[in-house]
Amino acid sequence: MTTNLTEQKLMSMFHLLLDHYGPRHWWPAETKLEMMVGAVLTQNTNWKNVEKAVENLKQKKLISVKALYSIDIAMLAQEIRPAGYYNVKANRLKNLIYFIVDHYDGNVNKLSSDEVQALRQGLLSVNGIGPETADSILLYAANHPVFVIDAYTHRILYRHNIIADQATYQEMQELFMDNLPADSALFNEFHALIVEAGKDYCRKKSLCGECPLNSLSY
Repeated sequence: MTTNLTEQKLMSMFHLLLDHYGPRHWWPAETKLEMMVGAVLTQNTNWKNVEKAVENLKQKKLISVKALYSIDIAMLAQEIRPAGYYNVKANRLKNLIYFIVDHYDGNVNKLSSDEVQALRQGLLSVNGIGPETADSILLYAANHPVFVIDAYTHRILYRHNIIADQATYQEMQELFMDNLPADSALFNEFHALIVEAGKDYCRKKSLCGECPLNSLSY
């Protein structure tokens, strides 16, 4: 079986990162719903802040569709305060929960088993859910082979001359999905590794000399 040049580049990147970091075991959540909550809370903040907010919800036994549906939105906002933009995110969480209730009878497993394109369009129709959040839910909660694109992905691909600086979300997503096997485990691990490399090395002020991708050859 032959591989194209783009696939070779991407898989070389994957293996260099995996050798450096090892498996990431991402997304850190006990349930699909907890993962989905985290995907909303992580917008515009770091994961440590999300962990504090999720822990607040766990302590109050609020990680359930029924509890999140019933809780007063002002109370919900206070519980997720550590994640920042808590009033906005409380509304977005409520919107997501209403979507699950209205379209899937409040059953997260029913949501996960839906056809991928229908589910993606449904998620994108929820106010406050953009492509990155929707695709994170598709990949990490529903186990669909959909590659998640974020700012780290763009920066790393651009700095390695794999994409143009103006590349769109869809163009970057297609780069992975058209050139790699449709494997949710691979996409899961690859995206998590890209995030680690982005945080540690591929910053706005980059640390290219120390990055495991420094030895990437084409």
